[in-house]
Amino acid sequence: MERRQLFFRDTIYALSSGRLPAGIAVLRLSGPHVPQVLQACTGALPQERVAAVRPIRTAGGDLIDRALVLFFAGPRSFTGEDMAEFHLHGGPAVVRAMLDLLRSREGLRQAEAGEFTRRAFLLGKVDLTGAEALGDLVAAETEAQRRFALSNAGGQQADLYLSWRERIIRARAMIEADLDFSDEGDVPGSVAEAIWSEVDALAGEVDAHIANFHRAEIIRDGLSVVIVGAPNAGKSSLLNALAKRDVAIVTDEPGTTRDLVEVALDLDGNKVILTDTAGIRDGAAPVEAIGIERALEKGRQADLVLLVADMTAEGRLTALFPGQKTFRVGTKSDLRRHTTPDLFDVEISSRTGEGIPFLLEMLSRWAAKEAGPAGDILPSRARHVEHLLRCRDCLKAAAHDAPRELELRAEDLREAGDSLGRIVGKIGAEDILDVVFSSFCIGK
Repeated sequence: MERRQLFFRDTIYALSSGRLPAGIAVLRLSGPHVPQVLQACTGALPQERVAAVRPIRTAGGDLIDRALVLFFAGPRSFTGEDMAEFHLHGGPAVVRAMLDLLRSREGLRQAEAGEFTRRAFLLGKVDLTGAEALGDLVAAETEAQRRFALSNAGGQQADLYLSWRERIIRARAMIEADLDFSDEGDVPGSVAEAIWSEVDALAGEVDAHIANFHRAEIIRDGLSVVIVGAPNAGKSSLLNALAKRDVAIVTDEPGTTRDLVEVALDLDGNKVILTDTAGIRDGAAPVEAIGIERALEKGRQADLVLLVADMTAEGRLTALFPGQKTFRVGTKSDLRRHTTPDLFDVEISSRTGEGIPFLLEMLSRWAAKEAGPAGDILPSRARHVEHLLRCRDCLKAAAHDAPRELELRAEDLREAGDSLGRIVGKIGAEDILDVVFSSFCIGK
């Protein structure tokens, strides 16, 4: 697919900065009408890539604002087209007047979600993995998410997949040479047999890469930590203490929490979703029983369970989730009447704060270990894994299915290379563009 020959007849615009009112509001334009719009609104076309303060006027000459204006001539711009930015004062009335002015001009329209990045992709300024990474960068909430998205936006992920594809193409070339020119003097016979071990090794690399997808999910979506215990064990108080704000209702009445209460934590750059649950007990009323079942199901799905017990009570901790990663947390340490040696991994008091810093440190170390070393190249989307699985299976079939004709094994290699090409958007990207860019915000 030759993308650089595309030309869009319309010019798109959007507010690309945050919610109004704000100190500055950035309006962004891209398309063939950008130079005419700048001349009409500001009186002259600004020098390329030089910020200039200009009065912005309507067609009738009324002043809208004095704003900072930037012009980026294509193809040296984000989208590859002529682009402009208006840095306006961020009052709603100012922005509304500017949008009305742009809307009134022929050939201009409001951008759809992700349309600026979509044009950048279609005009060859960014590959599909880079476009997806830009979406992740905008959505990043933690330092780990920012680093992960920035690495992918810089092309490391695409470079890996393209290098694998080049290796497959070279292997195909050797096989086809063996097929078509085996009678030539400068092409040794049975050359294909020498490359199957390399193809098998590549299949192993792809397989190891796929195995790291869960780490990418951890970085992008966060780790699930579920607080489980008996009623009045201090689960909601622990949630509030870890979140450092009142997220859950805390009372002395058993069974107050009947549904799941979630809060996101940033632990040294790693996202953790902490969930408070209904107290586990027998003989609960029907509504409370539904909450208990939800608590048990959430616990079974969690990456980590905080099994909470009241140290002022005589009850024992019950292993509700055998074989699952669990931290045993003793609560109300300021009120305990007896010692509990080696029963808990940490003893805390949500009222005084005792043990809370140590528990947070435990969670941070655990989250960092689960996320793995920063800088590793990981498959960042489920669609990547789908194509990588297809690539791996084709490579293994080509390497190990020796009884088949060489032509069919060469076809497996072609499909393996095409699967990698679909990840970066070099092959068959059109059918997934709407899915990829629909999650972007307006103005990006």
